[in-house]
Amino acid sequence: MSGALTVETRDLERLTADERVQWAAWQAADPDLASPYFRVEFAEIAAQVSPDSAVAVFRRGDEVVGYFPFQKRGGAVLPIAAPMNDYHGVIGPKAERPSLAEVAHLLGGARFSVSGWVGEAEGAMLGESFRTTIPEEGGYDAWYAARRQAFGKYFKDKERARRSMAAEFGAVEVQIGLRDGALLDELIVLKREQYRRTGRHDIFACGWTRDLLHALMAADYPDFGASLAVLRAGGRIAAMEYSLHAGRRFHFWFPAYVPELARCSPGIMLSMETIRLGAELGYRDFDYGFGGETYKRYFCDTVQTVAEASIMKPGLNAVLGDAGASLLALAGKPALIDSVRRRWNVIEACEIDTAGRLRGAALAARTALSKAAGRAKAAS
Repeated sequence: MSGALTVETRDLERLTADERVQWAAWQAADPDLASPYFRVEFAEIAAQVSPDSAVAVFRRGDEVVGYFPFQKRGGAVLPIAAPMNDYHGVIGPKAERPSLAEVAHLLGGARFSVSGWVGEAEGAMLGESFRTTIPEEGGYDAWYAARRQAFGKYFKDKERARRSMAAEFGAVEVQIGLRDGALLDELIVLKREQYRRTGRHDIFACGWTRDLLHALMAADYPDFGASLAVLRAGGRIAAMEYSLHAGRRFHFWFPAYVPELARCSPGIMLSMETIRLGAELGYRDFDYGFGGETYKRYFCDTVQTVAEASIMKPGLNAVLGDAGASLLALAGKPALIDSVRRRWNVIEACEIDTAGRLRGAALAARTALSKAAGRAKAAS
């Protein structure tokens, strides 16, 4: 296809019916775009709650070659709903859609930041996302038998933990597919407590992120939505997880468990039962997202490459903005820069005003310095 690459930006609600059909067809045709985050429904729901959202429509000549939903935070351009967006990229035909560098150039902005980019991303830092596939023949039982054979000790330990939980606390029961706003608020409380314990930025303090989870769960589409899974022991909630799903893909998203029951591995039990019950409903690909948490290797048999990058204009303030510059200054150590930059990406995406960004930056700097001091003390 010939012609210069150009971009038009507009509100998501201004997509035409034909454009929505085209988006959906391109997404469905490419296995790399199978995640629910690439669905037009996700972008449209996110645009209703995430401030300063839009969609970029890319053309080569007169032909549309891709759609990219995004949001602005000050001078930065980010994927729509960031940091509540595990995968992002241009939805379009693989041979024609723009690269990471082309998107960053055309959208402008002081900085273009992505953490789970799917698509051509020359020069970006590459990472891995993990998922597992349930076989058509044999279903969950065949999958679990293969996992247990490969990692016998691990899964025997989890079976023992489940028996111990039942003996100590009462019968273990699991429900999936729940759409209960009160339960979701309970999960958010657990996550916020976890963020406080670990010193991570509270992504739910800004408000719109909570609204996004509620809006996704309330959406009424035949093959797209979000729901909760809950594990109870003796009637008491031990673990919950909020997940996003579309077609045959089930994406584990926000897990939470009661800390006092951590020794029983309730989160792992809930994950296993969600796969079993989800497979009965027709889901086949269970996505654990990116990140190298050790437990994922026991469950997952497929790896997808994703890219992380910040493409920026010269100058520190253009890179991070005033609050981000303060954050790096507070950190003060070159070895902390990558960690601090990732923390800032989350803060910037969540917070829509300067005060929130400054509060987040100060907390992130204190946490980074505290961890660095702890590592130095342990090494001495």
